Amino acid sequence: MSAYSGTPKLSPLYYGSATPYRPFAFLNRSLGFYPVLPNVAWIERFANSGVKTLQLRIKDEEGAALKASILKAKAICEAHDIALFVNDAWQLAMECQVYGVHLGQEDLDALEPGAIEEIQASGLRLGISTHSLEEAARAAAYKPSYIALGPVFETTCKSMRFGPQGISRVGEWVRRLPHIPIVAIGGLKLEHAEAVKLEGADSIAVISDLTQDADPEQRMNAWLNAWQA
Repeated sequence: MSAYSGTPKLSPLYYGSATPYRPFAFLNRSLGFYPVLPNVAWIERFANSGVKTLQLRIKDEEGAALKASILKAKAICEAHDIALFVNDAWQLAMECQVYGVHLGQEDLDALEPGAIEEIQASGLRLGISTHSLEEAARAAAYKPSYIALGPVFETTCKSMRFGPQGISRVGEWVRRLPHIPIVAIGGLKLEHAEAVKLEGADSIAVISDLTQDADPEQRMNAWLNAWQA
């Protein structure tokens, strides 16, 4: 797995010569196959599958209800040795002391001064979504735990102003950012697993190919076998 080691050998475009941020906590293991799930019921459903990383991406809860869901998901994941990332809700992720938080570009835009430093000091791992070279440069400056690149292919899971990046772009990110684990996401299906691995990605994240399958448990097993093979 990629990890920080000394000074990253990157051009200023991808790191910046005067970035003030301290590195976020390292991943203590490879993310592996990385499902992004819409509620706690899906977390429960896959808890015994052998998956080692999950992201909770709830879009229809907030406040106390969302915190309760995060705490429930955390308890399930801790009982099964699963690293839990929470999407967007970084304050609640800190309160609940989960493994990490995943932020999009819009989330970064909304952060108040000092928020990045607060998240870093909490010990949370940080993942950041990117869709272009410019966004990759911005993300790298924060020294996150991983960077997600997408959409690799067309996706219907969220509205995107960026077109598909293609599998070869995954390899470009890996080469340009050798000290930051790269996660491929967006429109990926089981048959893409081998090609993404060959490009050097640390992880592959999937939403609809898992949750919309007729037999999600069987699909999960197939994904785990394909990615770990």
